[in-house]
Amino acid sequence: MKLKELMQAIPVYTGEASAAIEVNLIAQDSRKVQPGTLFICIDGEIVDGHQFADRAVQLGAVAIIAEKQLDVSVPVLYVRDSKRAMAMLADYFYGSPTQALKLVGITGTNGKTTVSHLVEQIVRENGEQTGLIGTMYRKIGDEILETKNTTPDSLTLQETFRDMLLSGVSTAVMEVSSHALVQGRVYGSDYDVAVFMNLSQDHLDYHHTMEEYAYAKSLLFAQLGNSYNTSKPKIAVLNADDAESVRMQTATAAHIITFGIKEPADFAASNIQITSHGSTFDLKTPVGNFSLKIKMIGNFSIYNVLAAIATSFALQIPVEKAIATVERIPGVKGRFELVNAGQDFPVIVDYSHTPDSLLNVLQTIDEFAEKRVFVVVGCGGDRDKGKRPQMAKIAVDYATNPIFTSDNPRSEDPHAIIADMIQGVPGSDSYVVHENRRDAIRYAINMAEAGDVILIAGKGHEDYQVIGDEVIDFDDRVEARIAIEKKLGLA
Repeated sequence: MKLKELMQAIPVYTGEASAAIEVNLIAQDSRKVQPGTLFICIDGEIVDGHQFADRAVQLGAVAIIAEKQLDVSVPVLYVRDSKRAMAMLADYFYGSPTQALKLVGITGTNGKTTVSHLVEQIVRENGEQTGLIGTMYRKIGDEILETKNTTPDSLTLQETFRDMLLSGVSTAVMEVSSHALVQGRVYGSDYDVAVFMNLSQDHLDYHHTMEEYAYAKSLLFAQLGNSYNTSKPKIAVLNADDAESVRMQTATAAHIITFGIKEPADFAASNIQITSHGSTFDLKTPVGNFSLKIKMIGNFSIYNVLAAIATSFALQIPVEKAIATVERIPGVKGRFELVNAGQDFPVIVDYSHTPDSLLNVLQTIDEFAEKRVFVVVGCGGDRDKGKRPQMAKIAVDYATNPIFTSDNPRSEDPHAIIADMIQGVPGSDSYVVHENRRDAIRYAINMAEAGDVILIAGKGHEDYQVIGDEVIDFDDRVEARIAIEKKLGLA
């Protein structure tokens, strides 16, 4: 694409966009620059891309987008906001792919990963080719691609959408983080359905207040647009039981579909029964009433299922088909996942890394636990410190045997993180501390007896630990299985 044509995507810039320059690639990372690249300088939180402009030119960049003055040998086009410009350029360069896709965005503190996987599976079993973007990976059809963030930058995102289209994908489902919304990573993404799950404390190291955090989530619903088209309707799917849904509803002009358990909703669950093997409930929908038996456990799982069915309805998939899919699915990796190596007590691995999600899981366990409840829990380093004492208190209040440990300490001292947690439980003597996460898991498993329950919380599907600058292999599920087999004399 000619540079002059590409720059039509930007209404205001300074510099000369030559019609003779051919752009074959757009990059914001100088390590990805090849001959024919338009290099975009992003002044980020850690590094400033302007510092790599010379390197980009050496590698073959034919032009540069920048906010700051540069002295290089190729044309520089200056814009007010490089991130915003990157989203516009990416959308144009890759052919505005989301205008041809059905796109679902799911936001909220908890449940995004599970709901995105449920919706993706429902759509797939309805006979469509699907794409998925989220915490665990990017997925195009059956191809799994790595991801660094829950929601990639706008350049990666639009390229992924283009690749989805080329692979025959008709519906893409993605998790949308609050960071991504504030940073404009989803600018240019034409959502058809936006889903709000819930809001509880998380990421206050970034957003500072719950008010700012809620506002960030509302941006997804504002981005649904302000027009009505019966052939491509815009729909907001909202949790009627979460007070912040009012904010999301106010932020959007889109059609509203609700789900819930406590408050009146379009998709409502009642007569809920929960066991250690699954959950049953009655479902009221706009097209009739149904009885469901799912393999997932707990009220939070029912909220996830309600959201998935409501979203599928917004995508014009028959409710009966959605129900058939969710009744069959056992769950998502690392989300209330059972580790069974022949022991006589359940071991559960869950991604619960916020106060609300930890509370939800422990309350669910309380409904079927026969004896003691062990919880292995830590808090991540370089993240919201305010939730550390809250999570410790929840662990002490709802588990008989809390074990405080490490969870991706990153650049922080693990001992200091645990000390922050302990501030939430003054005077308590019910917890023990095993700073090494492997030791904590082994301790819980060695202590447990028949009728007890173990919850290993915080990391879920993750297969690594971040300690300092080092990323080491570590999977709670693997560690639990090894410890169980050793206890049973199988290893």
